[in-house]
Amino acid sequence: MPWPTATGLESARLILEPLAPDHATEMVAVLAPPELYTFIGGEPPTLDALRTRYQKQAVGHSPSDDAGWLNWIIRSQTTRDALGYVQATLTHENTALVADIAWLITPPAQHHGIATEATTTMLTWLQDHQVIMVRAFIHPDHEASARIAARLGLSATPTIVDGEVLWQHFEPSPPSGTDPLQ
Repeated sequence: MPWPTATGLESARLILEPLAPDHATEMVAVLAPPELYTFIGGEPPTLDALRTRYQKQAVGHSPSDDAGWLNWIIRSQTTRDALGYVQATLTHENTALVADIAWLITPPAQHHGIATEATTTMLTWLQDHQVIMVRAFIHPDHEASARIAARLGLSATPTIVDGEVLWQHFEPSPPSGTDPLQ
């Protein structure tokens, strides 16, 4: 079964562009603030590292094809500036299509509802593509991301994976024989 392919999306204030390798030049500055890595670890990527990462991610699936990769660059509708990204890694669990999601907003654009708006737009698209479970893994001290997850309808679980709390939301699948797009 082929994985869904990211398409361009829009919300009231934002444009979500499917990731392309040439986004690396612009995104290296968006991802440069060290405070972005407080809870997720790592450090700001170099241009070459980001370009290599984006070349791999833009393919749309893992090398073994056991996961679909969906990545969008978030842009302001008014300025067209890149503000961050949203992403979903799709897997099959039994017969269900599951998405592990993440979002990242550059510090100057934080605290304006950008992450919630962009992720809500992505979640609507994912639901239209038959994703029935959404999960996010959030550091227990990352209060801002926990608030965003709650706004998105995800609930914290007692499960901890690699030091992060599993948040999830389950949408029952439509009855057999129905079209989820109608």
